[in-house]
Amino acid sequence: MDQQKFSLRSRARSFRYAGAGIVSFLKAEHNARIHLVATLLVIAAGWALKVTHGEAALLALAVGLVWITEIINTAIEKTMDFLSRDQHPEIKFIKDLAAGAVLVASVTAIIIGSFIFIPKFL
Repeated sequence: MDQQKFSLRSRARSFRYAGAGIVSFLKAEHNARIHLVATLLVIAAGWALKVTHGEAALLALAVGLVWITEIINTAIEKTMDFLSRDQHPEIKFIKDLAAGAVLVASVTAIIIGSFIFIPKFL
């Protein structure tokens, strides 16, 4: 197995690639921009309503979960489209599963947000 030496330069390059992927995601995907607005609203609401550190951590986890699933969903969809543009039931199933993961993450985030924010309004 080929083992390379640890290099700060290669680690920095990895971060640049990841950053470029996120920027591309934001530019190309409508849902990414929706998630960005939602994220900014959650941050603003958390700040305005003075959430606790624990609540902020839960909100960060919920928001992060949605971002992660949306990015993975996009990667899966792009991969499936690359493999075949034809309608195929197995590809549809794979893409539907990935989209379902985003839906589950989003509903989870809404539930967490509701537990945190609704009592602050009451």
